[in-house]
Amino acid sequence: MMKYSRQRESIRNFLMTRYDHPTAETVYYHIREEYPKISLGTVYRNLSLLTELGEINKISTGIGPDRFDGNTTPHYHFFCRQCGAVMDLTMDALDHINLLAAHEFEGDIEGHLAYFYGTCPSCKQQAKK
Repeated sequence: MMKYSRQRESIRNFLMTRYDHPTAETVYYHIREEYPKISLGTVYRNLSLLTELGEINKISTGIGPDRFDGNTTPHYHFFCRQCGAVMDLTMDALDHINLLAAHEFEGDIEGHLAYFYGTCPSCKQQAKK
């Protein structure tokens, strides 16, 4: 069993309150308010551990640094190519895609990752001006 860590618990709790999918640096700057001596390396290690434990999700956008999500229930994300925002999408699950993928595949399909990208509402509005 893993030793309890107040810092790790604080990081997890912080991510549970955020919907903007913060970067490790954003988490670090917030956690430093409570733990001024915490290092960026400690934050990275705890984010990695929480990801391995399935308590948070790491989102690799391909646009800038990884982002972190406290919501581990299955859901989809949208990446804005202009401002780099990462947003939750409210939509029905595409679970039937697993069946489509499995149709011509001899292995076992266990799940899928799907990211949507384009222009967020804010950037779209800015472009109209």
